[in-house]
Parts: sequence; structure tokens; C-alpha cells
Amino acid sequence: MSKFIKMAPQQPIIPPKELFYLDGPKPRSYELRFALKVFWQFLKGFRTLHFVGPCITVFGSARFNEDHPYYTLARECGKRIAGMGFTTMTGGGPGVMEAANRGAFEVGGYSVGCNIHLPFEQQANPYLNKAITFDHFFVRKVLLVKYSYAFIIMPGGVGTMDEFFETLTLVQTKTILQFPIVLMGKAFYQPLMDYLAFMKEQKTIGENDLDLVLLTDDMDEAMEHINKYINTNYAKKPRKRWWWLFEKK
Repeated sequence: MSKFIKMAPQQPIIPPKELFYLDGPKPRSYELRFALKVFWQFLKGFRTLHFVGPCITVFGSARFNEDHPYYTLARECGKRIAGMGFTTMTGGGPGVMEAANRGAFEVGGYSVGCNIHLPFEQQANPYLNKAITFDHFFVRKVLLVKYSYAFIIMPGGVGTMDEFFETLTLVQTKTILQFPIVLMGKAFYQPLMDYLAFMKEQKTIGENDLDLVLLTDDMDEAMEHINKYINTNYAKKPRKRWWWLFEKK
């Protein structure tokens, strides 16, 4: 005999006080205000981060607590970045982001966070020398990429995958220079690399695209890979500080 389960009534996604009409594009005044708001977010980001120095960005999950092995690994990562003389940049939140900022902060390195306003009120972690909070993910991602010369991808979820693949796409398409991209955690990322290899077999990515990513568990190997690229291609140059946008020191 068949059984029928009574389903709970579907709850509306939109809060009851909000009313939206499926009327296509918003009024031009709304679109203009949105464009100006986005422009201000970028300008605010440029002013805040202009003098943070050359950065290495660490991406990763916000969900690991401090007794997790990946938190420990990210904390060590921040220390090593500081030891190389670079600023550690993250998304500014908890988990892996906090760990990397903490590692840099604890050894006297410079630590920067680009946080995001979320419905569940993600707070900036306490290990930041400088922090800025954005309203839109796309603005935040531009700033996380703009000031960095290498990218370390710790284990993470959907947001981390978004950051990884967007960064990889920018390098692959030569939209940005061929900055080093390091995936930390073989057990976590090997299935992803296997699927990228399958993409290569199917010719949906180029023959050399897998060479753009280093997969490792070894922090020494990761830092040597980054350091070799930077020393081969760059020299440090003192920057003159012109505060034409009234940037903060």
C-alpha cells in the first residue's frame, strides 16, 4: 500500500515586508545608484589597500576551527608569507582566513582582510592590521586578486572553488600575469586535479593549463615555488607615497 507524506507548505524566500515585481530591468535611477555604489566600493578599496605592499592571497574555508589540521596549516602559511617579506591577504573572515592572518600577525608580518557583508553577519577576524568590508562578492574578488603576486588555495567550499577557478581563468587567459597558484592539501584536492586532467583529455582545457597549478602538502615546496617565480621576474622597488586619493597610511 502506498504511503503519502504530507509536505510542509513552501515558505517564501523573500521576506514578507519586501515586495518585488517581475518587471524586467529596474528603473534607470535605481541602476544609476547601484553603479555609483559599486564605483564607491572600488574607490574605497583602492584607497584602503594602495599601500599594503606586495601581497600573497590565501583562500580557504571559513568553517575550520583552530584545532583543525587545515587551520594549523594555514597559520603556518601566514608565518611563512611574512617571513618572505610579503603581506598576507585573505577574505578577512574566520577559519582558514583567520588562521593565515593570525600566522602573519603573530610573527610581526603585515596582515590584511577583505571581508564581506553577509546575512549571517560574518565578522572580520581579530588578526588584521588593515581591513575593509565590501557589499558585493565581485568587488571583493577584484581586490583580493589586484594586489597579489601569488595565490594559495587551502581546502574550502563553493566560495573557495569560485575564487580558485576565477583566478585560474584570469591566468589561463593571460588577463593577469602567470602568477603562481598553489593548491595546499593533496588528499582534499587530488580528485579535483583528476577531473581537470579529464578536462584535458576531452580537450576542453589546453595541454599546458595543468602546469599553472601546483598541488602539494609540503609548505617548503609551496614557498620555494612562489619565491622562485617572484625572484625570477621581479625586483623590489621603493614606492613614493603620493596621497592623491587621500589614502590612509
